[in-house]
Amino acid sequence: MDVRQLEMFKAVAEEGSFTQAARKLHVSQSAISRQVKLLEDELQGKLLHRGARRVTLTHAGELLLRMASRVQQDMAEVISQISETHELRRGTLTLAGGMTVCMLILPRLLRKYRSLYKHVDLRVVSGSSEEVAGMLRSHEVDLALLTLPIVARDLEVLPVLKEELVVVTAPGHPLSRSRVVDAAELGRYPLIVYEPGSNTRKVIDTFFIENNIPMEIAMETENVEIIKAMVAAGLGITLVPYMAIAREARQRRIAFARLRGRPLHRETGWVYLKSDRVPRTVTEMLRLFESLKPQFGIRPPAV
Repeated sequence: MDVRQLEMFKAVAEEGSFTQAARKLHVSQSAISRQVKLLEDELQGKLLHRGARRVTLTHAGELLLRMASRVQQDMAEVISQISETHELRRGTLTLAGGMTVCMLILPRLLRKYRSLYKHVDLRVVSGSSEEVAGMLRSHEVDLALLTLPIVARDLEVLPVLKEELVVVTAPGHPLSRSRVVDAAELGRYPLIVYEPGSNTRKVIDTFFIENNIPMEIAMETENVEIIKAMVAAGLGITLVPYMAIAREARQRRIAFARLRGRPLHRETGWVYLKSDRVPRTVTEMLRLFESLKPQFGIRPPAV
């Protein structure tokens, strides 16, 4: 049994197909079939159920897949540790976040990171908190910037931003006449909000429930740009972080108001797998974010 055999077996198990595994690894299908057969002969048992359309794991295959994943992760950590004995000159860092984070925070952050560490391969994916948590656990993602709360024993959560949500309307909307509005006023207008299940939506739903405000939902989407466009067209109002609409507000394309009394906030934090050794690519990103933090989480102008 060698590392290359395990890599081929793992690709077949994850892709569910010898053909797809061969494409992923850029080798012939026959080469993969031969190496998996050698593994089965060595272990004296079938690792895969070979169906007409899809390959599935036997119990022995499931055990080997877990071991192969650990070996792959251990090798990546060893390579990373060796490279970290020198200056951070190589490595891969895959980041994840929701759409707002990917649009408003990560571009500036990644541009600075790349200027400091030119040979680190940076990748970005977007998804819901639940999807990203799964990607962290499967090592598809190294570090994520997510709306909190995230509660999981195997994940490290580091709160870093607290953003005020503001009431956003089209120019000329009745609520745009004041810079501060009562929460009860929100129940009079249709809402364009984040999709159910997102942590920001949970914050908004909790606020409406606690204040006994009816919710008339006109549209639900995770795309903050669509939310802003629909609001600007006069199709409803919304609650989003001020940072997400600061530019449009300055250009007077949309209007905003703060909530009277206790402001509504959402908290954002870094999330990564708990480990005895956090990769330097991750610790350097955390350090860099702290140095740039004043540029993020822009507060709405004082009333």
